[in-house]
Amino acid sequence: MNILQSFDEHIQQIKRGGFFVILKKFRSLIFLIFQLPIYLISIPAVILIRLINPWFLIRWQELSSSRIGHFSNNIELYCCQRDAGIYCPSQKFVDVFYLRKYVCNKQLEKMWRRSLIILPRWLIIPLLMVNRFFNKFISAGNVHEFKLLNNEDDRDVHNLFKKFQSHIGFNKEEELKGKEILKKFGIPHNAKFVCLNVRDSVYLDRYKEYNLRDWSYHNFRDGDIDRYVLAAEELAKRGYYVFRMGVKVLKPLKSSDPKIIDYANSHMRSAFMDIYLAAKCSFCLSTAAGIDGVSHIFRRPIAYIFMPLGYLVGNNENNLIITKHHKHKKNKRELTVSEIFSSNVAVAKSTDVYELNDVELEENSPEEIKDLVIEMDERLNGRWKDTKEDLLLQKRFWSIFEDRIKRLNYKKPLHGKIKARFGAKFLRENQNWIR
Repeated sequence: MNILQSFDEHIQQIKRGGFFVILKKFRSLIFLIFQLPIYLISIPAVILIRLINPWFLIRWQELSSSRIGHFSNNIELYCCQRDAGIYCPSQKFVDVFYLRKYVCNKQLEKMWRRSLIILPRWLIIPLLMVNRFFNKFISAGNVHEFKLLNNEDDRDVHNLFKKFQSHIGFNKEEELKGKEILKKFGIPHNAKFVCLNVRDSVYLDRYKEYNLRDWSYHNFRDGDIDRYVLAAEELAKRGYYVFRMGVKVLKPLKSSDPKIIDYANSHMRSAFMDIYLAAKCSFCLSTAAGIDGVSHIFRRPIAYIFMPLGYLVGNNENNLIITKHHKHKKNKRELTVSEIFSSNVAVAKSTDVYELNDVELEENSPEEIKDLVIEMDERLNGRWKDTKEDLLLQKRFWSIFEDRIKRLNYKKPLHGKIKARFGAKFLRENQNWIR
């Protein structure tokens, strides 16, 4: 029955994807035929690996290389856990990795290869499959596969990013290359710049060309780039250059200010500069998606417009956060923090969840986003002073937030010690929301 179901699934994929899918499956078949000798060699290799297991453990794991947020943040967190001795085997061990078929950024791949043992996929997959076959008879082989983040998704619940420095970096040649390209963009030496990262649906929707997957469940995280122009121009007034990030974007960033660069639509955009900019920026202004993962692993400050609220990144004291307005569809009343949690949308990962719970999202106004970057700039430059009201509102918000997180009764923690701040002016102007 499983064989018939598998055959039917292949037929349905071919019907949806047409010639492209036929070609892809034919290539996979040819590849499998050429791999048969590797599978034969893997049999004695797996036997040996299992025999030495009590003294030296060899583990393997696929790296999530197709999406840049996971390709950066998840792997860095693994490296921190390894260095901290968290979830490590008791005996000596070595972890080897292989990449997915698609790698989202070749520069990031190059940098991870300098820090991790990454072997060809065609070499590791046969080992994995032979080991799984042996498991049907001798189950001791499960230890050779491990979950990269021990079921914690990409949550730094041990506040490890604060304890360890980034596990990747640029070599001298790359540093020079990055500085030269910044000059070509007209950026003076040591000038401050901000990465502006506003998610829209175009990047993932390009896969719909082949009808392989519908990514619309992510749409609740989207933002309108037009709403960020006011903030970008405020940053330019404050001496920053602004790079609008992206590989594929829905529409251009419209501003006549020469300090605001629509990098996503620039002919100088490259995989290398995507990483260089995100790693070197003064801070990143982001809707919590993709490239800000690179800023995160390089310990750059991030001003987030974060969705969903319950998953906000709170482990960095330099992070500043606001969220979209949550409103009830019928009466248009804005939901409080407690109501966002009780409406089952605080940890929602799909647009459908908001619709099913009669919650609609309203994007932040250009003025709210401008206030966020003003506060970020002034905090980073030591000019910001919290009032007594600000401190009380922060305490009130985080107290409610942490209480509601606890009430979710998750088996695994979502947060470690929260050090981030919520936008001060957002809290001042939405005090009835903090309930």
